[in-house]
Amino acid sequence: MEAAASGKRAYSIIVPTYNERLNVALIVYLIFKHLPDVNFEIIIVDDGSPDGTQDIVKQLQQVYGEDRVLLRARPRKLGLGTAYLHGLKHASGKFVIIMDADLSHHPKYLPSFIRKQKETGADVVTGTRYVKNGGVHGWNLMRKLTSRGANVLAQTLLQPGASDLTGSFRLYKRDVLEDLISSCVSKGYVFQMEMIVRATRKGYHIEEVPITFVDRVFGISKLGGSEIVEYLKGLVYLLLTT
Repeated sequence: MEAAASGKRAYSIIVPTYNERLNVALIVYLIFKHLPDVNFEIIIVDDGSPDGTQDIVKQLQQVYGEDRVLLRARPRKLGLGTAYLHGLKHASGKFVIIMDADLSHHPKYLPSFIRKQKETGADVVTGTRYVKNGGVHGWNLMRKLTSRGANVLAQTLLQPGASDLTGSFRLYKRDVLEDLISSCVSKGYVFQMEMIVRATRKGYHIEEVPITFVDRVFGISKLGGSEIVEYLKGLVYLLLTT
């Protein structure tokens, strides 16, 4: 592969982590398993996890190579948007994939993202739970209703041009991601919604791939009441500013 020989990769996969010691080895293994013929690198952006996540990543580097698994740590939790920006600074790929480390985003969908982008020339390919063959596994009825209601509310108010605003499993052209991150001001879970809304407003070509979102197997969910309040505040902000 010419890109690999020059030290550059076609795809940079940015995976932010915080206390994902039980998940990070499996997610890395599955990425390699499902992309056997793809020229990629994985960039782990760890926010000072106290559970030993970085020690596991260093072991993975011994297995897969430091040129394929990059650890770019930060001293503490500094926000999702800045985590992507931090990873982007170290990325060599023309395309950037962002995904969660907690196995809610299965790497088996990665070939579909790449294929969709190649077929359509899309600027953004986003995974969606809310189309045919998409869905959610492991959530109770109340959480499903809350998620669906929040998404319907956002669809009605913002007309975002995508069916799943809060998902964080996406492929971007590198320059598009840089542009969108520089335009966004939101933090946390609202950040993903703002990214897709601003992509639509800027006229970027967005395509979707159906995925099944699986609730985390190991560890504790980081979604709580404060995130729901932030979501509603973010919705109002985007309604007024986009």
